[in-house]
Order: sequence, then C-alpha cells, then structure tokens
Amino acid sequence: MNCFECDQRGRAVAAVAVCSVCGAGVCATHVRTEAKQVREPANPGKVVHDRSARQLTCPICREAEETA
Repeated sequence: MNCFECDQRGRAVAAVAVCSVCGAGVCATHVRTEAKQVREPANPGKVVHDRSARQLTCPICREAEETA
C-alpha cells in the first residue's frame, strides 16, 4: 500500500501506517502520532489506564480533530 498523501502529489511512497480515522495509508513523513488516554465506562475501580495508547492519523484527520 502506498501513502495516500504522497500519491496525491504524484509520488509512490510506501505506507507505514493506516489512519485510525479515515483508513488512508500514510508514510513516515505524513503520519501523526499522538498518545491517547485509554478510558473505560465508569464502574468500580480504575477508569483511566496507567499507560497511554498510540493513535496514528493522517494530516487531514489530525487537522480536523484540532479544529473541532
């Protein structure tokens, strides 16, 4: 699979990740990595996990999340 962003610019670059929002393939240059807290529905005990999860997104979805 090739990077969707690079493909739009006429380049064939291998994707290293898939956007967790839209599913587009993204290369190492275009992937955005963010740490997300893992939360569970409120029930007795811990609601927020100690370790963060990793969320990978493309530049378009990342921008959309930041401006929302």
